[in-house]
Amino acid sequence: MKKIALITSGGDSPGMNACIRAVVKTCLHYSIVPFGIYDGFQGMIDRKGYEMEYTDVDNIIHRGGTILGTARCKEFMELEGRLKAIDYLKSENIDGLVVIGGDGSFTGAYHLGQEMNIPIIGIPGTIDNDIYGTDHTIGYDTALNTVTEAVDKIRDTAASHHRIFFIEVMGRDAGFIALNSAISSGAENVLIPEKHMDIEKLVRDIKAQNKGRRGSIIMVAEGDEWGGALELMEKVKPFLPDYDLRCSVLGHIQRGGSPSALDRIIATRMGSFAIELLKEGKTNLMIGTEGEHLVTCSIEQGIKENSIPDLKKIKLLAKLRTK
Repeated sequence: MKKIALITSGGDSPGMNACIRAVVKTCLHYSIVPFGIYDGFQGMIDRKGYEMEYTDVDNIIHRGGTILGTARCKEFMELEGRLKAIDYLKSENIDGLVVIGGDGSFTGAYHLGQEMNIPIIGIPGTIDNDIYGTDHTIGYDTALNTVTEAVDKIRDTAASHHRIFFIEVMGRDAGFIALNSAISSGAENVLIPEKHMDIEKLVRDIKAQNKGRRGSIIMVAEGDEWGGALELMEKVKPFLPDYDLRCSVLGHIQRGGSPSALDRIIATRMGSFAIELLKEGKTNLMIGTEGEHLVTCSIEQGIKENSIPDLKKIKLLAKLRTK
């Protein structure tokens, strides 16, 4: 290994910069040239890379987003696009590749590895936490804390005005953020894609839990079967004519911000471990966490298997609701 390329791909997540920093510094520790490519797979096609130095990653561990940029790349989904990327990597004499991103990024990495036969290590960077083979993805903990802080503020208004807030959080088709932020913020109910919620039961719950209360919070995953917080609120409104219902969509605020200590630690460990694996001749692996330990699984397994939240936590919320 003389030269290792690095990209961040898909949606940005807090902690990506910490991971970039670890990859670059570990490479330089072993006298390997770290080669950063801007804007993910699109940057490969557009030939936008450069050799990185220590100074490129100074004072970035605390910054959200990614200094390398990221992009969705439809062109890379086609063989013609990937051939352009392969030609660029070969022209730069790249010996290995580190891909930080989600399942879409890993799918691209998997195909690239098959067609170019280049050693590749994937690092899960997504706030959704929906990647198989890891307890935590980079950025998830920060997003969870961001949601919790936002809901704490919204609850002040809910209590002051006797309102019921339906709060929509990110996660695509996964309910990790919604479920765990519901617990951490003390929400009275949660709706996630992995669990069907009967509207009539939800109405009964709302009526029961608001007897004598000054307000309540209903967390809704953006990929929920009812279409999101606004759609759900409109669905239940006819059954709750005497209640003041409001909706809040937190949106992309969940992606940004300074990464939490946990995300910085996970990202740093994963970034350094990726270089160790490439030095050992390992390839087509995704790094994950299992408790305090770093583990690996094949990139193929990571994109084919599903990861779902612990649905037993919904029962925990039910125990804490007012009857």
